[in-house]
Amino acid sequence: MKLKRFLKWYTVLPFIASIFYLSGGLNGTTVMNVLGASLLFTCVLAAVHHAEVIAHKVGEPYGTIILAICITILEVGLIVSFMLSGGEGALTYARDTVFAAVMLILNGILGVCILIGGVKYKEQFFMQSSATTYLVSLVAIIVLTLILPNYTSSARGPFYTNAQLIFVSIACLVIYGTFLMVQTVRHRNFFIVEQEGKIPHEATPPTLTKTLLSLVFLLVCLAVVIFMAKGLSPVVESFVQSVGAPYALVGVIIATVVLLPECVAAIRAARNNQIQSSINLGLGSALASVGLTIPVVSVVCIIYDIPFVLGLDLKSIILVALSICVVMISLSRGKTNMLYGTVLLVILAAYIFTVIVP
Repeated sequence: MKLKRFLKWYTVLPFIASIFYLSGGLNGTTVMNVLGASLLFTCVLAAVHHAEVIAHKVGEPYGTIILAICITILEVGLIVSFMLSGGEGALTYARDTVFAAVMLILNGILGVCILIGGVKYKEQFFMQSSATTYLVSLVAIIVLTLILPNYTSSARGPFYTNAQLIFVSIACLVIYGTFLMVQTVRHRNFFIVEQEGKIPHEATPPTLTKTLLSLVFLLVCLAVVIFMAKGLSPVVESFVQSVGAPYALVGVIIATVVLLPECVAAIRAARNNQIQSSINLGLGSALASVGLTIPVVSVVCIIYDIPFVLGLDLKSIILVALSICVVMISLSRGKTNMLYGTVLLVILAAYIFTVIVP
């Protein structure tokens, strides 16, 4: 009976996907690539299940923090591996991926969640103080990492010197560390809405053993998602080149795959009238994606003497500024409606369109 309870799709499929990848299943044929993409998608769904088990055990906001940090760590691993390989997009890969993640989260994840919640419940309510806390931290980090490099004079172009990289990395870690203290200790009540709907989990929290197993499987699932995405990236690059789109589109596609677990979890929360959990997942992931990824990538680039571009071009600055302004206005009243979600999704469409047709 114990073995039968253990052999569920969300425990078996990650192992099958791992064996498929390690045995060289991604051999370049169309059939195997399609099979690999299917296994990748099932691992995304399995990751969502295990993340929800952990979140139910530890409660909010710790569950969303765990998922955000796990995905950020694996995102860093993917970025670093691509940069060390010295491919065509190595110089801008970190910037493009981080920027894509921010745009996909602010406009895509939040937009879909707000729209779904607005259609189903008309209005959904959340703690306005939580949105303010997220956004004040996120805006500062985005400006320091993705905009300010264009206007410094120690290095030509959208680059930071090593000294500047060290300072900005420390600043990001200070902001993110302080935010975590506020979220988990000093003002934890900012990020929790009581009685916002029944949570679709067991009536009682899972056991410690089940929680630890879910944590292990969550890491396995996320690792498989990242490595399978990396293995499929040549196929994606060939497709992007065949349609004549810029190389930056590859970063958008891979960032989309990396963010799928959070996207599915956030949408489930919105459908269950838990928009606060959706906001915690979305904005928390955006903050972790920039605040943790840039410092780690900076350290690797300084150690291996790898130059990389951080500053965004003017078009991207306009789009990220528009996204931040709309998100700030949308979350300024403590309640949402479908119009806010629609506007955010239109901005996302404009971003993706201008990536493909610059």
